[in-house]
Amino acid sequence: MSDATRGTAGTPGDGTRAVRAGLPEPVKHEPTLPGPVFAAHFHLPGDPTGPYTYGRDENPTWTLLERAIGELEGPGRGDVETLVFASGMAAISAVLFSQLRAGDAVVLPDDGYQALPLARAQLEAYGIEVRTAPTGGDAQLEVLDGAKLLWIETPSNPGLDVCDVRRLADAAHAQGALVAVDNTLATPLGQRPLELGADFAVASGTKQLTGHGDVLLGYVTGRDAEAMAAVRRWRKIVGAIPGPMEAWLAHRSIATLQLRVERQNATALRLAEALRERPEVTGLRYPGLPDDPSHKVASLQMRRYGCVVSFTLPSRERADSFLDALRLVDDATSFGGVRSTAERRGRWGGDAVPEGFVRFSVGAEDPEDLIADVLRALDVTAG
Repeated sequence: MSDATRGTAGTPGDGTRAVRAGLPEPVKHEPTLPGPVFAAHFHLPGDPTGPYTYGRDENPTWTLLERAIGELEGPGRGDVETLVFASGMAAISAVLFSQLRAGDAVVLPDDGYQALPLARAQLEAYGIEVRTAPTGGDAQLEVLDGAKLLWIETPSNPGLDVCDVRRLADAAHAQGALVAVDNTLATPLGQRPLELGADFAVASGTKQLTGHGDVLLGYVTGRDAEAMAAVRRWRKIVGAIPGPMEAWLAHRSIATLQLRVERQNATALRLAEALRERPEVTGLRYPGLPDDPSHKVASLQMRRYGCVVSFTLPSRERADSFLDALRLVDDATSFGGVRSTAERRGRWGGDAVPEGFVRFSVGAEDPEDLIADVLRALDVTAG
């Protein structure tokens, strides 16, 4: 672990912060992390004042989780607010539709998460102009003029391109635009968009943040009170709220985030290095590789490079047979879990990738076992 992740005198390191994030002040005979609060309504005599009135607006279990995420995305900042949602797409939609109006323009990546085109269609139906450009090479700068909101996804999913967040944020702010960064793949332990100038850090907590493949969750962390008030209002209107059990499971899982991230990211680099030696593998991408096209920029703004490796096999058939031959890897979508997953991404039809393109999410298995399984599967499907 680098000095940057250990913490300094008076500043906790990532592991300490993850373990203690969002915990309430200790009370004798009370649990250190209170259980989920299942309540649709709360006792409310007199005027409706105080934090908890109705279950669609607030919940004590959300509050603790929101504090925890805020402490990871913006440690030491008093101007940060976090709101949790039922899914990553609920969080993404909340920012887009709370900040934009008919006649506004928004800039999206054209190589981002495959559900963004669905959001684009709805934005355009509401009279919002949508412009797109690739993540790599900071290409979104070329279509930024006059936009109200810049949406960045770095590293991009599934291609793993990286853009310079600070450069784009400075350019957007100079034109009066807000900046949102999808931080799902990096996690707050890999990248802190707010420290790089973004107004919003948005993510799917379904992925590595919670890491066990058993929770659907999203969040928005922001540093502009007025903008976050609009996001909160949108959550209230559409009711895209997480259940208290999901929120509690997420908070519990964050305690092991640093342990999981360290193991998964280290193994991802070793896997990428092993795949680099295979002649049938092309288009290998992992920002942690020194020769990766994104490595230089990623190294300036990321503290860790993530658990996802992407590569292409010669054909759809070869990719399918490879995935079928794996023994320690589930053929499943999503990423960031403790159990490795991989999929032929083209099967969904929403990503501009070759038929043999594989998105591989490295889990917490022993590195030697996982890499041996991958190399064996490549060998047995070579014929």
